[in-house]
Amino acid sequence: MSEKRTGDWPQVRLHVVTGKGGTGKSTVAAALALALATRGKNVLLCEVEGRQGIARMFDVDPLPPEERRLTTGLPAEDGTPGVVHALHIDPESALLEYLSLYYKLGRAGRALDRFGVIEFATTIAPGVRDVLLTGKLFEAVERNSRNKGAIHYDAVVLDAPPTGRIVQFLNVSNELAGLAKVGPIKAQSDTMMTLFRSPRTAVHLVTVLEEMPVQETSDGIAELRAVHLPVGGVVVNLIRPQDLAADDLADARSGSIDRDRVTADLTVAGMRHERAIVDGLLAEARDHAERRALEDSQRTLVADLGVPTYELPRLPQGVDLGALYELAASLREQGMA
Repeated sequence: MSEKRTGDWPQVRLHVVTGKGGTGKSTVAAALALALATRGKNVLLCEVEGRQGIARMFDVDPLPPEERRLTTGLPAEDGTPGVVHALHIDPESALLEYLSLYYKLGRAGRALDRFGVIEFATTIAPGVRDVLLTGKLFEAVERNSRNKGAIHYDAVVLDAPPTGRIVQFLNVSNELAGLAKVGPIKAQSDTMMTLFRSPRTAVHLVTVLEEMPVQETSDGIAELRAVHLPVGGVVVNLIRPQDLAADDLADARSGSIDRDRVTADLTVAGMRHERAIVDGLLAEARDHAERRALEDSQRTLVADLGVPTYELPRLPQGVDLGALYELAASLREQGMA
């Protein structure tokens, strides 16, 4: 894992990061954005779930529905970092921008918002909501002359909805099939699908070494492939330290660790060694060994998924900005960026 190699996704402009809740997909998305923002490149980190997770991770004020410079990226070998920008996408602002860019409504569009038309449209037709969210994402990747003065990004990273909803979210053309068979929204959704199904997009999945997240990752890959959406890599997050040798783990699982040796080691260390303390240590060792066996079995299943995999450690101090840069460096070292 420590050997640096060439990036695995040189053609990708849109990195979609999804995963089961609790696996750390937002953290991985942020670290990936930092890793990609190198050698002077501009990277946009987006979120669409309304949780202001980017602001919390980077300890900044809540993001408006506009692109903002967030921080510098991971320095390259020559010391030149890029820049990470951030965008909190909400359907109302996305629709107002869509109306302004394509229909020149301007104030009329804002008037619709005051009358509640936007909320009505996105509530009565949920597929429209996803078209608006992904439409803003598409516009950030495919900047054109309509958006004068906008930054052109070398890569866009999306902190996406969870695995169970990612196909519905990205497969907007299919979601609109029964709602809009013709017209500008249908045309826009079809155009977006050309990007989402192209080699310039990769959907990365985040998991941890537990049965349910790994199974959901496997199911997610199958669902993405079934609708021809491009599967990227799998990031195995929150890896625990692996300090014990295989023989020691086997002894711990079988309960054959030498009690006298544990007692002697506690004595040498100047620690109490009552029977209850030794029993507690042996139980902890058995639990740890069983957990490691489960993780090893799940790691084998992840390897069998047939996609590039990357591993990130569990950080005992939690994830702050410094930790995000550490994780970014690890992703780049492993070839994800």
